[in-house]
Amino acid sequence: MSEKTGKPLVPSNIENLKPYVAGKTIAEVVDQYKPEKIAKLASNENRVGCSPKVKAAIDEAFGSIQDYPDPIARKLRAAIAERNNVDPEQVLLASGSESIISILCRTFFLNRENVITADATFVGFFVQIGVCGVHLKRIPLTPDYRYDVKAIASAMDENTKMVYIANPNNPTGTYINKDEFEWLMKQVPSDTLVVMDEAYYEYATKVEDYPATLDYDYDNVITLRTFSKAYGLAGFRVGYAIAHPRLIKNMMKTKLTFEPSTLAQAGALAAFNDREFLAKGIEVVEKSKERLYRFFDEHNVEYVKSVSNSVMMILPSEEEAADFTQKMLEKGVILRRINAFGLPNCIRITVGLPEEMDHFENTFKEITASVV
Repeated sequence: MSEKTGKPLVPSNIENLKPYVAGKTIAEVVDQYKPEKIAKLASNENRVGCSPKVKAAIDEAFGSIQDYPDPIARKLRAAIAERNNVDPEQVLLASGSESIISILCRTFFLNRENVITADATFVGFFVQIGVCGVHLKRIPLTPDYRYDVKAIASAMDENTKMVYIANPNNPTGTYINKDEFEWLMKQVPSDTLVVMDEAYYEYATKVEDYPATLDYDYDNVITLRTFSKAYGLAGFRVGYAIAHPRLIKNMMKTKLTFEPSTLAQAGALAAFNDREFLAKGIEVVEKSKERLYRFFDEHNVEYVKSVSNSVMMILPSEEEAADFTQKMLEKGVILRRINAFGLPNCIRITVGLPEEMDHFENTFKEITASVV
């Protein structure tokens, strides 16, 4: 038997890492509480679903399931490049935006470098940065729950390799505007990467001062988008990055070879090409958000207006947020407490179908009436 060397089997950055905890599934809630109805409003999925054309594409692709997937997703890559007026060499496909964030970590960081982001943003980013042991600077949000671009710029130093901004932000649904983005880019050195995570981009396209990063020409900006939200393909895990060809070329070296899967590529391409269905889904979200705003106004509930597919509800305390979420859960309304995002007194509500919003409103009134 060899002697102990004192080396830890698990590195300290992994031992101390807080894992991402996903929202509860429908099956979990049914098994535990057996509610009469379910409204899954926790995970920012597209409650409309995906394009009906996806199934036919999957059925056709199944004929080649015995073969490895196309490692660079040529057909889907070309379609994304054409619509966004970029070269295919500027596009990388992977298994969701979280996979791409992992690729960023494997590709760009050395030992003493740091990354800057908000203290209340996508938890998956915190996890992946923690995995690679990079120092993370988390900047508080502004009082109105937005990224503080001036504080981010002030926090940059010679070791800052990356700035990460989710725009629109998850979980707040807020965004940085064109003036803020353009000002920030003037402060960022050309050797610092700016990752703009536009997972909810499709919901924000009609916002006049929203800065779609592909409208600009910055060699150090990496734009992330996904098929998990507006396209309704969260179960397939498909995301993509668009950036300067040199950045994409090096990211290709560190991505898992055969991602996304054959079926995921086929489904995503079919969904991407069905622009009519995409527009219908976005319309449902907009109507449901306006309905939720009216409901909250009528019941004197504090909330933050959103340009994504969710709305953040603000309660007076962490205890009230926990109690409300649990009571709604027991009635089959699955909501997302966002204490893990650094907002312990807030709840994120995915806006859903009319019948799901009915269930939310009726259960809300039932619960709040019982404590008056």
